[in-house]
Amino acid sequence: MFLHNYISKLQLDAPTPWGLFFQDSASPQMEGIEELHNNIINFLANKSPIAHKFMNHGTLIDYQYPDFTNADDEFIEFDSYIVPESDLEQGQFRMLEVDNRVIIPELTHTRIVISAADVIHSYACPSLGIKADAYPGRLNQASVYINRPGTFFGQCSEICGILHSSMPIAIQSVSIKDFLL
Repeated sequence: MFLHNYISKLQLDAPTPWGLFFQDSASPQMEGIEELHNNIINFLANKSPIAHKFMNHGTLIDYQYPDFTNADDEFIEFDSYIVPESDLEQGQFRMLEVDNRVIIPELTHTRIVISAADVIHSYACPSLGIKADAYPGRLNQASVYINRPGTFFGQCSEICGILHSSMPIAIQSVSIKDFLL
């Protein structure tokens, strides 16, 4: 009887009543699923101290800093347009340079809330690992943690209309000290 109970427990990995966790993994695939789950949960549980809001409108992107206000007690907000080729200065990138870059502090967890006002867009910055769809009337979010200062470029990666190629994204990372100045 003892041997039968012992062997049956070895061969049966059944769920437990009200179990909140995975069953013990018995394959490399399940170990990978558990590792992915644990990494995602740890990533999502992180509270971001700074939030930015990006709203796509046709050929411009409206950036908002809801955690920061100006002298009139209004949220800091600005628009970003592509710099026309005729206005580019030496060293600026054609079809990637914007008139107002969004500033994000380095070494800080930042939450980005993304939406659209007109059609479906997709906010993508490959070097930061960000690609999030922007739907009218819906909010999407992404988290970013930038390791070093620099300027990172991206574009709308959803064919959103005739001026789709005119929606570049430029994110500049600075130290937290410079960000708060």
